[in-house]
Amino acid sequence: MDETLKMLKDLTDAKGIAGNERAVRQTFDAYIKPFADELAQDGLGSSVAKKVGDAEGPKIMITGHLDEVGFMVSQIDEKGFIKFQTVGGWVPHVMLSQKVTIVTRKGEEITGVIGSKPPHIMTAAERQKSIAIKDMFIDIGVADKEEAEKAGVRPGDMIVPAFDFTVMHNEKYLLAKAWDNRIGLAIAIEVLKNLHKEKHPNTVFGVGAVQEEVGLRGSKTAAHFVNPDIGFAVDVGIAGDTPGISPTEAQSKMGKGPQIVIYDASMVSHPGLRDFVTDVADELGIPYQFEAIPNGGTDAGSMHLSGDGVPSLPITIATRYIHSHSSILHRDDFEYAVKLITEVVKRLDKDTVAKIKAGE
Repeated sequence: MDETLKMLKDLTDAKGIAGNERAVRQTFDAYIKPFADELAQDGLGSSVAKKVGDAEGPKIMITGHLDEVGFMVSQIDEKGFIKFQTVGGWVPHVMLSQKVTIVTRKGEEITGVIGSKPPHIMTAAERQKSIAIKDMFIDIGVADKEEAEKAGVRPGDMIVPAFDFTVMHNEKYLLAKAWDNRIGLAIAIEVLKNLHKEKHPNTVFGVGAVQEEVGLRGSKTAAHFVNPDIGFAVDVGIAGDTPGISPTEAQSKMGKGPQIVIYDASMVSHPGLRDFVTDVADELGIPYQFEAIPNGGTDAGSMHLSGDGVPSLPITIATRYIHSHSSILHRDDFEYAVKLITEVVKRLDKDTVAKIKAGE
């Protein structure tokens, strides 16, 4: 396993739902710190790595989010079964019979499975409908509530999907939990790595934001902390290259370059910044795809509303099966995104940023 794959594995293996991102932040910090001049943390827990090129130049903020979709223990019933609260967006049909890990207050990890009713005892009607999330439970293999509590489980404990990082038959296809959004963290790390010994006409901030999955919260406080002139959110997007998804729902294909998001539910992307980025991509022959995501948002939705307004753009990676236990992305798209953002940053000097802001 090469160094990049090891970083991707470490990031996706780390466990961290919204509000409980400490382990992910530690992993992110360990990888980005060698390429940063300063490493700080805002009051909500977002990590901010600062790399100075020209201290008098504009501030460029590149944000991925630390948190993954998961669950939280809400109750333990008398038989020791765990009731839970979703943290982030889930749909019932991807949840039943899936393996999970409960992380206790002391950091101990307890394996469980989201229980399901055998089809042998289901009615015909039951087989045709999804069970409501409120009726689901997690089985951790104990006899009763007392045994569960002795194991250290209590309300508020984090629950994350359990899944192994896997390089697939085609080695560019990578399967893991939490690509949403550990791939964004990896892009931020790699951009700062590329700029480590390079001159650039600005100061770059690689940010690992907290609590994106529950309302783009960490990027809001981080943007106040940084006060950027330009913002990029790096995240996952929808891959439209599997059966059952029409081109009108999602048109991007894995391996065909990063997605330039023109619109999502949290913002209208800044047209001047969008055009500048695509012009750089065209100049260098870096492939990209346009995408609109009407029912989702990224951290750019918070960044662009900070201060007196920040030109912002989401750049995303087409990913299959997001907001489930496991998802797939293509390594080429990751590498294209890193190259594109690196080259864009090198060109964002004071005059260029002023022109983008002025709409020239």
